[in-house]
Amino acid sequence: MVVMEEKKRLYWVDNARAAAMISMVVYHTMWDLVYLYGMKADWYHGDMAFVWQQSICWTFILLAGFCSRMTRNPLRQGLIVSFWGIVIMAVTQIFMPGNGVWFGVLTLIGSCYLVMALLKQMLNKVPAWSGLICSAVCFVLTYHLADGSIGAFGMTFLRVPRYMYTNLFTAYLGFPQRGFYSTDYFPIFPWVFLFFCGVFGYSLWAKYRPRMLENCDIRIPVISRLGRLALVIYVLHQPIIYGVLEVIYFWRNKTFF
Repeated sequence: MVVMEEKKRLYWVDNARAAAMISMVVYHTMWDLVYLYGMKADWYHGDMAFVWQQSICWTFILLAGFCSRMTRNPLRQGLIVSFWGIVIMAVTQIFMPGNGVWFGVLTLIGSCYLVMALLKQMLNKVPAWSGLICSAVCFVLTYHLADGSIGAFGMTFLRVPRYMYTNLFTAYLGFPQRGFYSTDYFPIFPWVFLFFCGVFGYSLWAKYRPRMLENCDIRIPVISRLGRLALVIYVLHQPIIYGVLEVIYFWRNKTFF
């Protein structure tokens, strides 16, 4: 979700990010309709909606990792994105305490950029294929870490001690305490490993330059521009959606919430 340097612009990345942004706006519009306005949509509580939501966030995180290799100053980018993640947490906790955000995707991406700034030299020494495979395996094994287990494909290899799940800081790391709730929760673990998949994915792209992606590197005026404005859109889209829905609700019911 971070803007790349102009001289390194890859339009296929912008286009992919824009597609994820459009999908996210539609998804969050449905979320507002279902959870704030009481629209009945049973399918939205099932696997279909979960896969939809995960596809959006996976795309953002993978592209963020990919683009981190093209960013001149990952520390600066990390601080910027982290700042907006904190703003979203504060605003939602104040105005929507029952549906607030703790450690959403922006906080994650900002934190991953900060980790990237610290480990960049070390990561540069890791062979791309080894790094990608190890990151993917670690992501799969720790995917259910919030539930207290390390494992894969329905098998539990290790139970994490409950004393590690104690407060908001451990929740930020991936060990949420009892009763923890967030409408958008992406802790450091396991998601930093998906970010690293994007990091090593860039190394492989730079080495092999797959023709399929090269052929997709086309500037689509409106779509490519949306991809460049991803951070702005992410920060502003929910207030805009809510405002539009409130106006519609007002005209139908003649009263605001």
